[in-house]
Amino acid sequence: MSLQPVLIAGQWREAQDPTDTFSATNPAAKSSLPERYPVSGRADVEAALKAAQEAVAALRSRSPEDIAGFLERFADNIEARADELVTQANLETAYPVEPRLRSVELPRTTDQLRQAAAAVRERSWCHATIDTKSNIRSKLGPLGGPVVVFGPNNFPFAFNSAAGGDFAAAIAAGNPVIAKANTGHPGTTKLLTEAAFEAVKSSGLPHGMIQLLYRTPPEVGLELVSHPLVGATGFTGSRPAGLKLKAAADKAGKPIYLEMSSVNPVFVLPGALRERSSEVANDLYASCSLGAGQFCTNPGLAVVPQGKQGETFLEQVKGLFEGNPAGTLLGAGGPGGIAEGIGVLLEHGAELVCGGQELDGPGYSFANTLLRVSGQAFLENPDALQTEAFGTVNLMVFAENTAQMIQIAAHLEGNLTGCIYSHTGGEDDIDYDQIAPILREKVGRLLNDKMPTGVAVVSAMNHGGPFPATGHPGFTAVGILASITRFSALHCFDEVRPHRLPPELRNENPTGRMWRLIDGEWSQGNIEG
Repeated sequence: MSLQPVLIAGQWREAQDPTDTFSATNPAAKSSLPERYPVSGRADVEAALKAAQEAVAALRSRSPEDIAGFLERFADNIEARADELVTQANLETAYPVEPRLRSVELPRTTDQLRQAAAAVRERSWCHATIDTKSNIRSKLGPLGGPVVVFGPNNFPFAFNSAAGGDFAAAIAAGNPVIAKANTGHPGTTKLLTEAAFEAVKSSGLPHGMIQLLYRTPPEVGLELVSHPLVGATGFTGSRPAGLKLKAAADKAGKPIYLEMSSVNPVFVLPGALRERSSEVANDLYASCSLGAGQFCTNPGLAVVPQGKQGETFLEQVKGLFEGNPAGTLLGAGGPGGIAEGIGVLLEHGAELVCGGQELDGPGYSFANTLLRVSGQAFLENPDALQTEAFGTVNLMVFAENTAQMIQIAAHLEGNLTGCIYSHTGGEDDIDYDQIAPILREKVGRLLNDKMPTGVAVVSAMNHGGPFPATGHPGFTAVGILASITRFSALHCFDEVRPHRLPPELRNENPTGRMWRLIDGEWSQGNIEG
C-alpha cells in the first residue's frame, strides 16, 4: 500500500528513505484505519529545514497584510472543508461530531486564526518602543528560523500542529511552520495542511511557509528541536516526551515552549459544602469527565474538609462516577496509561472508592475512577500523589482543617489551573484569603466557584503556568496577543536612518491604531519633528 505524502518545499511528495510506517486507529472500534503514513528520517527533516530557511528570507520583504490575508484565507478554507474535516477527526479521535467537533472546536480554530490576523494588521502585539532622545527603537519580530509545532492528540483542530493556537501564533509573528503531526490524527492534520497550503499559494507567500511531517524517530525529533536552523519549538503532550525535547533544545540554546501535565487542583471550602454540596459534586464530575478526562484542564485532585460534610460530598461524587458511562479514550495506550497512574496513587496511600479497571467493549475505555487519601498521607507523599492519570480520574484529599489545606496548597506542583469553591454569602472568606495567595503562585489561572475545563479564547486568558505544567511560567498557549510573543525576537535599532527602519518604528504610526511606547508613554499618535 502506498504511503501518504509529506509536504516539503511546496511539494506533496513521497517521504525520502522513511524509517518505518504507521496507521491511525479508530478508537471507537479498536481498528486501524486504512491509510499508512511514513516515519520521516533525517533526509526529510533536513529538506524541510532548508525550505523553511528559504521561506524565512522571502518573508523579510512581505507585509503584515500578506500574513493576515493568509490567516483569513486559511480560516475560510477550513470552513469550506468542514464536513470532510469533522468526519476524519471523528474517525481518528471518536469525539462526537456534534457539538464537540463541528460546533465547538472547529469554530474555535477558525476564530483563533482570525484573531491572529487582526493582531497582525493592528500590530500592537510587536510592542514597538521608541526613545526619541537616544534614537533607540525596538520591536518584536520574527525569529529568523522556522517554528516546529508538535500538536497533542486531544484537540485535533484547536491545538493541531498545522492549524491550532501555536501555529496561528507562530505565523502571526512572521515565522514559517514545520508541523509535526500527532500520530493519533494524521489524516486530520493532512487535511488541515492541504487547506493551509492552498491559502499559502493563493496569498502568494513562500511555499515553505507550511510543511508537514507525520512522525520521526525519537532521536531525529531531538535533533530537529535543537537544529541550528530552528527558531523555536511549541510542544503539547506528555511530561516525559516534553522533558526530553526540552533537554535537547536547552542544550542547543533553542527556545521551546511546553505544555505538559497538570492535575488542576480544586479546593472545596466548608461553607460551599454546607450551601450547595450536590451542585459542586455535579460540577466536579462534569469537569472530570469532559472529553473522557483527556483535557489538560480536567481536575485530577480535589481537596475537601474532613468530616461528615466531606464524606457526604464523596458519596455524591461517587454516585455520579458510578452512574454515568465512561467515555471513549483517544487510543490503545489510554487504558494502560490510566492504570499506571492509578497504580502510583494506590502505592502511595490512596484508596480506591470506585472504578479502577479497563472496560470491555467496542472502544477503548476505562471506568470512571474516584480515589481518596487523608491530608496527612498526601503531605507525606505529595509528589507521587500528584501523578496525572489522563482520564476520568480524581483523587479526593481530606484535609483536617484550613491549616492543612494551606499546607497542601504549598506542596502542589505547578499547574495550569487551580479552583476554590466558596460560600456565596462570604462564610468562607477567611479561609479563602489564606489559601488563595498560596494557590495563586502554583497555577497559571486561578478560578473561584468555577471548574477549569473551559478555556476561553480571549486576550486575557492564560493557558500556561509554573513548571511542570509548562516549561516557562511567563507565557501562554491561548490568548492573542500574548501567545504570539513566544515566537518572536526583540529587534533593536540604534541611530538607524528613518527610511531604513521598520514601518512600526518610524515617526508616523503605520496603522493609526497601533499602540507604541514612546518616551515612556503609550500612544497611537505620530512622532512630530
